[in-house]
Amino acid sequence: MTTLPDHTEKKLGLAIDLDTCVGCQACVISCKEWNTGHYGAPLSDTDPYGADPSGTFLNRVHSYESQPETGPAQLTHFPKSCLHCEDAPCVTVCPTGASYKRTEDGIVLVNEDDCMGCGLCAWACPYGARELDALAGVMKKCTLCVDRIYNDNIPEQDRIPSCVRTCPANARHFGDFADPNSNVSRLKAERGGIALMPEQGTKPVNTYLPPRAKSAPTGALTPVAEEPKGFLAWLDRALEAL
Repeated sequence: MTTLPDHTEKKLGLAIDLDTCVGCQACVISCKEWNTGHYGAPLSDTDPYGADPSGTFLNRVHSYESQPETGPAQLTHFPKSCLHCEDAPCVTVCPTGASYKRTEDGIVLVNEDDCMGCGLCAWACPYGARELDALAGVMKKCTLCVDRIYNDNIPEQDRIPSCVRTCPANARHFGDFADPNSNVSRLKAERGGIALMPEQGTKPVNTYLPPRAKSAPTGALTPVAEEPKGFLAWLDRALEAL
């Protein structure tokens, strides 16, 4: 079994704005491309164009419709990946020590050379953030693009997770939650960032910025004219004659 560090120097993670995310899936595709072409073994796909496609994704976006007590129904797009928990149960159950949490930045990783694909970490994770790569036979998970954020060979503006760099709505933010003055810490304080399923006691580092309540429409649209005129009147008569 693997033990967790008593303290980490940083708490790197994501602040995800559920009010801004539009569910475009750009982060999913960017994550898949980067982690297939760079860190570790490629993320496999099984029969991707067949009748029953399946594949390994480190980041997924789910969409939910909810009905608040007041106001109209809301559609919320909910990105989900590893939350790099402070008390990560996926680490402590690993029988080979393949899963571990780094002391320098708090990132939870998998040493794929030591992973035997038993799936215990997936069972222990309450968020469903781990996926077994069926072809590679090892467990895969979000790495916060550890091969990007410390890479001096790429431009400085690219030294953030691929999903953050790609998001067109600026719904994903990366930083150090151990620093109260960091961008993500300020966002968490200003927007009332929430932890996912805190009752599990895992102390997830990633935080979600809740969606703002939507206001109801002020009134119905009124027609510009009672009867169409000019070209619109001709078009209306032509369509009725069909």
